[in-house]
Amino acid sequence: MMFMGEFSHTIDTKGRLIIPAKLREQLGESCIMTKSFDNCLAIYTSEMFAAKAAALMNQPNGKAGVRGLKRQIFANANELEFDRQGRILVPATLREYAKLQKEVMVIGVADHVEIWNREHWMAYQEDMDDNMEQLSENMEDFLL
Repeated sequence: MMFMGEFSHTIDTKGRLIIPAKLREQLGESCIMTKSFDNCLAIYTSEMFAAKAAALMNQPNGKAGVRGLKRQIFANANELEFDRQGRILVPATLREYAKLQKEVMVIGVADHVEIWNREHWMAYQEDMDDNMEQLSENMEDFLL
């Protein structure tokens, strides 16, 4: 399974957001949302979240960064439920973290879905567009 595409949506004042049908079908009945890097939110299938969680739990607690990341990921993880309109409820703490207001972007990123503040996503995209060559420099066996 691979999540792809970018979709422009709105989040209502109650924090409800429609997840596009194509992505919703791939996420399945049970999925997990949590904080991610770059001030966005990540949604994983339950299976993928379990795999990521296992990898993180195998990291040594003796490192402050590991402890901090575990706290950020697990304390903010929420199991999502879709309503009949295909909406999820994004908790207030996560909306605040990602600076989600009215306009949001829902994007597929291979093994997960991300939710971005639209302006933040557009600025990030512009920056990345200018750095495509640099982004791939440290990757082996990757050509477009």
